[in-house]
Amino acid sequence: MAKFELKLPKMGESVAEATVTNWLKEVGDTIELDEPVVEIATDKVDSEVPSEVSGTLVEKFYEADDVVKVGETLAIIEIAGDDARAESSSEPESQEPVADVDQPEEEETASAEAEDAAAMLDQAKETTSAAAISNTGERFYSPLVKNIAQQEGISQEELDTVNGTGLEGRVTKDDILTYLEERKSGKKPETKQAEQPKTESKPAAQPQATPVSVNGGDEIIEMSRMGKMIAKHMVASVQTSAHVQSFIEVDVTAIVNWRERVKNDFQKREGEKLTYTPIFMEAVAKAIRDFPMINISVDGDRIVKRKNINLGMAAALPDGNLIVPVIRNADQLNLVGMAKAVNDLANRARNGKLKPDDTQGGTYTVTNVGTFGSVMGTPIINQPQVGILALGAIRKVPAVIETPEGDFIGIRQKMFLSHSYDHRVVNGALGGQFVQRVAQYLEDWDSDRQV
Repeated sequence: MAKFELKLPKMGESVAEATVTNWLKEVGDTIELDEPVVEIATDKVDSEVPSEVSGTLVEKFYEADDVVKVGETLAIIEIAGDDARAESSSEPESQEPVADVDQPEEEETASAEAEDAAAMLDQAKETTSAAAISNTGERFYSPLVKNIAQQEGISQEELDTVNGTGLEGRVTKDDILTYLEERKSGKKPETKQAEQPKTESKPAAQPQATPVSVNGGDEIIEMSRMGKMIAKHMVASVQTSAHVQSFIEVDVTAIVNWRERVKNDFQKREGEKLTYTPIFMEAVAKAIRDFPMINISVDGDRIVKRKNINLGMAAALPDGNLIVPVIRNADQLNLVGMAKAVNDLANRARNGKLKPDDTQGGTYTVTNVGTFGSVMGTPIINQPQVGILALGAIRKVPAVIETPEGDFIGIRQKMFLSHSYDHRVVNGALGGQFVQRVAQYLEDWDSDRQV
């Protein structure tokens, strides 16, 4: 019998790891070709890993909540009978005459069994490392980092001093390998021992959760995996960026009247609904092109100025959570292209069909709080971006209308734009000018525009 390694497949250029959320098969279960074996999750997208062969699940290397790198083996599937020969036939050795490969096949089988034993031994070592290295304070260590630390003889105390470049100071594989290279070369690794323990030990004591009293009639609801990730992402953003807001009221009467006039013809011709979102997205993309220093990220003491304008579009999911798919190169789309992109991402988000890359690479985010009736909001920045724009509800309000013949009171369609930005790198002038430019593009809408 041959053994097939079920590996974590590549899920996109920007996705390097995933979290195991649920095993759909247990050891001893029979698996059919293309049948899902395990559910995984990246930062935002859930998906399944199907089997490439038929066989029996004989070994699992990870449990729920473990972090797995792309290309690592998730499980072993045993293939029986002709299927095993079919697997072997894909190897280069299969082109040799059958009589010549009988002996090598036996040797390869013995070698494979030895490798399997070694893999089991490595797994045992990893289990030991998990016990030796624990997640203390605010630092999380993946099973891979723990395993490397155990093999290299790095103690818990020493690992806690390694500089982490991941989210919330998490130690990545590259961080620990860099640390080991510097240590072996005789160079003293940068650990910030004099500073880091002091600055990190204090926050570790502060987040002591206030005890919550639970009464007999209270219901306790476990947070979903995505809910936990969103909570951590939001807290990390507030701790990272100096949030400040600018607000501006916009008269969108011309846009409302224009859309009412053209939306039916647009849907008949394009097969797509024309909502307000692509109109607003187009204005935001044009404003970013005018103020490119809004389209940046902060990397330590450096500013990364993004070449492409990739707009994140916050979308509500049926379970109440939010997801932010990305419209790439938004400034290069006309209104028809923008409408198609918005509708496609919104539909796939609601149906759980987004791919991992659909939520990666955003450079600025727009969220429509007006969908839920909110007049305005103060959104939290989606790291590592430096700005996010909230669109308030469109309302009919009395307003002063200026004309050459004099001013008068009339009914206008108005909304608020709320711009949250990172005051570390975006000052009030830039933040205010940017949202003002968005408002100007919306108020100067051409009522005779053709689409």
